[in-house]
Amino acid sequence: MLNTLERLFKLARERKSSPVDGSYTNKLLSDKSLSKAKVLEEINELIEAVEEDTNKIHEAADVFYHLAMYLEANNIKIEDVMIELDKRKKWAINSINLQDQDYKEVN
Repeated sequence: MLNTLERLFKLARERKSSPVDGSYTNKLLSDKSLSKAKVLEEINELIEAVEEDTNKIHEAADVFYHLAMYLEANNIKIEDVMIELDKRKKWAINSINLQDQDYKEVN
C-alpha cells in the first residue's frame, strides 16, 4: 500500500530531474502557483465529496497526488515529513503515558 506513495514521490523526483515534455506532473513541479492552486482545489473537492458521500476515494487520491507534487516542487522531502511525524508520535505516546500517570495519581 505505501509502496504506491513511494512510487509517486519517486516519479516526482524523476520528472523533476528529467522532465518530460507535455507532462502534467512536470507542469505541477515547475509551476509552484499552479501546484498550490491544485492542492487547494483538490482539498475542497475532497471535503465536498466527503460531505456528499460521493467520489471520496477518487478525490482523496487527487489530494495525495497533488500534495506530493506540491511538496516536491517546493523541495520539501517526504523523508523529512516522516521524521517529523515520528517525532510527534513519540510525543503523543509520552503525552498519553503522562496522562495515564496523572490519572493514577488522582484516583
